[in-house]
Amino acid sequence: MSITLVGTILILEDALSELENFLGEQGYKIIKAKTAKEALEMALEEKPDAIITNVFMPGMNGFELCRFLKNHPSQAKVPILICSAKNQTSHLVWGKKQGADAYLTQPYTTEELLKAIHVVEMR
Repeated sequence: MSITLVGTILILEDALSELENFLGEQGYKIIKAKTAKEALEMALEEKPDAIITNVFMPGMNGFELCRFLKNHPSQAKVPILICSAKNQTSHLVWGKKQGADAYLTQPYTTEELLKAIHVVEMR
């Protein structure tokens, strides 16, 4: 059975291996970053079709990364999905204000993740 690639996703997330394996099985090409700074560089160089980020990490956080990318001409239309353990309404609202196309709170199922990716891809 051959898998047709449906896009490239840059993942900056705590559970990299779980997301990478699942999305790879769905036909996505996965590129991964360990820090927001690395993700920023990779996004500008690799031009992924979507980005999945966490909120809290050392240095630049996911909100800052999202805001920077959405203000960059070559990245403004790239869908960004924030996955976070923080489920307060204020985090969701702030994420949307920074330009996030979707915000999932943990724990989420792989089906919920895939649905959110499909929704942001359609925008």
